[in-house]
Amino acid sequence: MSDYMFMLESHLSSEQNHVVALMEAAAGQAGVQAFLSGGAMRDMLGGFPIRDLDFTIEGHSSRLLKILQNDGGARLLSSDGTNKSTELLFPNGVFAEVRSAHVARYTRPAAKPQIEPASIQEDLRQRDFTINSIALSLSRGSRGLLLDPTNGSSDLERRELRANSNYSLYDDPSRILRMFRLQTRMGFSLDPRLQQQYENVRLARLETKIPPKALLAELHRIAAEPNAVLLLETLEREKLLTLFSPTLQGQKLNLSTFSKLEKARQSIPFGVDFRVDDFGLFCYLLAEKLTPRERTALAEHLGMSKEEAESWQKLESRARKLEITVKSSRLNRASLVFRALRDEPGELILFLLLRSDQRLVTDRIKNFLLKYLPAASEVRDRDLAHLNLDPASPQFREARDELVFAVLDGRVRKSEPTADAEGSAVSAVAASTPERRSRSIQ
Repeated sequence: MSDYMFMLESHLSSEQNHVVALMEAAAGQAGVQAFLSGGAMRDMLGGFPIRDLDFTIEGHSSRLLKILQNDGGARLLSSDGTNKSTELLFPNGVFAEVRSAHVARYTRPAAKPQIEPASIQEDLRQRDFTINSIALSLSRGSRGLLLDPTNGSSDLERRELRANSNYSLYDDPSRILRMFRLQTRMGFSLDPRLQQQYENVRLARLETKIPPKALLAELHRIAAEPNAVLLLETLEREKLLTLFSPTLQGQKLNLSTFSKLEKARQSIPFGVDFRVDDFGLFCYLLAEKLTPRERTALAEHLGMSKEEAESWQKLESRARKLEITVKSSRLNRASLVFRALRDEPGELILFLLLRSDQRLVTDRIKNFLLKYLPAASEVRDRDLAHLNLDPASPQFREARDELVFAVLDGRVRKSEPTADAEGSAVSAVAASTPERRSRSIQ
């Protein structure tokens, strides 16, 4: 194993490592060369958390995608013919983008490019920024080989954003938004030539030529940024938020609530299973001070699908229904609060934490996020090994739930021995009679 493969595996979650292994196997079966590239490599080498996986394929990716869907259970989310890319969601919750290696030829600034197949080296050299132009081979003959034709790793060390071309922002002005997003997240400076290129592009007003589809895609990425307040402040200062809606400026920008959201997210313990539709919650807060007509115009201007628009336009009504459940007097034990919230969308829970005026509701949500989720995550499958049950069976899941509920309610402490053949507290809970179990989870 190369040093880079060891570094990669140590940076990825177990779920992400599983998807990388699936990609290696599928690429071998499809007879194509596969590379981990772009953002995943940038974040790994730069020491940042790896969010999504970006794969580049030399050759046609159609057979590979079918294998990933049929054998790996991947669900196709979207496909972009212009960029030769496909977004996938795997059953374990990992998002991945698969793109065919290509180069784009631009006949004039902000024009629709002509796409041509290319080698991985050509593909990397023509990308936007050097730090996004690094790849790692996943193919059997060259597994672990690092490709860095534009010396992006040096720019990562210098903490500097540098464009691959003097025309990078001219060719695709949407890269302006990506530039500020990466600069804010990573705390990098702009290379002087990139700064000059940006200023020239703004003088030519090329940002007005960014198509709505590209704006919407970038809004999805902005919504997932951990430091949204600083990014929004930067985009407002640069007068770029008006690209999304001409009224998104000044008092119409709800920065104070975004600050509260950031604090709430940062308080959630690392490693707990808490998933949020960032886009829906972000768009709700972004448009909160807009008039109904302005909100409608925002969705129409960006070409949002019905599902995308409803994810934030109906967020409050969905959250208020959950609020009724959370404040119920029947939730008088920790395990009952946990059961009421564990399968609810994270964006609804965070919305209530920010917006509910019911102290009981916010207290229960805080306990759920800060106490119950971490406690539940500490219960491992090995704690039930003595039951000799298949971990995929309903009986195992039921026994695990019962153990989690017992820990939350203080009927058993997690620190007690869990595999004592003579009958530990955990064993007693897991092996409780159906009658006792049914009473405990009503």
